[in-house]
Amino acid sequence: MDTPTVTRITSARIPTDYGEFQLVYYSNTLDEKDHIAFCMGDDFSGGDTLVRVHSECLTGDIFGSRRCDCGEQLDRALQLIAEEDRGVLIYLRQEGRGIGLLEKMRAYNLQDEGHDTVDANLILGHGADERSYGLASCILEDLGVSSARLITNNPDKISALEADGIKVSDRVALPSTVHSENSRYLMTKVERMNHIMRPPTHRARPRRVTSPNLKQEIEDWLNDRVASFQSDSRPFITLSYAQSWDGSITTHSGESLSISGEESMQITHQLRSLHDGILVGIGTVLSDDPQLTVRDWPGSNPQPIILDSQVRTPASAKLCTHPDKQCWVITANADAESPNGNLEVLTVHNNGVDSQHASLDAAMKLLHERGIERLMVEGGANVITGFLQARLVDAVVLTIGPKLVGGYKAVGDLQPKVGNSVLDINPLYSGQAGQDLIVWGELRYNDAEA
Repeated sequence: MDTPTVTRITSARIPTDYGEFQLVYYSNTLDEKDHIAFCMGDDFSGGDTLVRVHSECLTGDIFGSRRCDCGEQLDRALQLIAEEDRGVLIYLRQEGRGIGLLEKMRAYNLQDEGHDTVDANLILGHGADERSYGLASCILEDLGVSSARLITNNPDKISALEADGIKVSDRVALPSTVHSENSRYLMTKVERMNHIMRPPTHRARPRRVTSPNLKQEIEDWLNDRVASFQSDSRPFITLSYAQSWDGSITTHSGESLSISGEESMQITHQLRSLHDGILVGIGTVLSDDPQLTVRDWPGSNPQPIILDSQVRTPASAKLCTHPDKQCWVITANADAESPNGNLEVLTVHNNGVDSQHASLDAAMKLLHERGIERLMVEGGANVITGFLQARLVDAVVLTIGPKLVGGYKAVGDLQPKVGNSVLDINPLYSGQAGQDLIVWGELRYNDAEA
């Protein structure tokens, strides 16, 4: 095939929310499509130019589809270019990784039947990715771009431009917001298309949730609750933990017991990715040594937080070697010091009142001031009971494993600190993940009759 060429036809000034761009229209010898360049600045000959080569996605770019991350990537790329006041976004008209809108919609239907995005294309007789970037190279050359800092997660795009003589001096990553509708799509990008995104492919696990809509239902419900939550002094708080059918979280206090299965653990990790912070007590750290990371779901790790009155967190704890966060330790001990460099000690003053309720109120205010808008509380029993006593829980997501343990209960004595109140989870929703039952709902304190 002959090397394609492009011809600049015209350009026009386009004022946007990001600033003023020039829209440059190109004809070409490869196809009859309208490929364009969206440029900020008019001289790209000197130094590395920030460049995004974006393939058309009508559903994501225009309608905001949640099946992919395309619209979000387009928006973020324009923001990055505007921040530098210089750069180029090339918009290539190769919908659906080159197969067109009609075939892309057919591929969506196959994905709804259980196939991933690669297999759906192959079933329809297409390649996994039929895009090409020769026209992008030609447009960059016409604009005078010889060296680019490329905004992409796709190493194939880098290779294609460099093969055409465009130097790529750096790759600028594009993090994506992960949710139930696009999680498998993003995972497939990582596992089968070599995109450079979190999580690493070796940590991915198969999706085997009984209800295909369960994750989306929980996420949408939680987002709705957060949207209606108003407080200037504390985060929205989700209580989430796993228990046996008889309410036990372990056999004895201080011991570890695995209750939930792989499918429900994936939902737990999804919930973690929807929160800014995740909190446990020192008892959980000492007995379970949790990582508190997002491993079974391709999202961002929340800020790990430990309630530890005497700062007993050992230097050998996994939280002390967290992959990307410095763990916060909340204590009432003003003289406490961090036992190692990866723990930040936050002192909460109780104003002389020896009360867990007062301590938690102060702790939540501190976390809110530090930017924690959504907090997930996972345990253990003292922490669960303390948050319930303090009336600080807004949502509950409970995993119930098919076990009878007869052991240490998740919830302790709530009286007399909640007075004559009865804690209702209402309305209550449920679904099944593997053999586990997932129940979730809003927590409400109702006055009981004396």
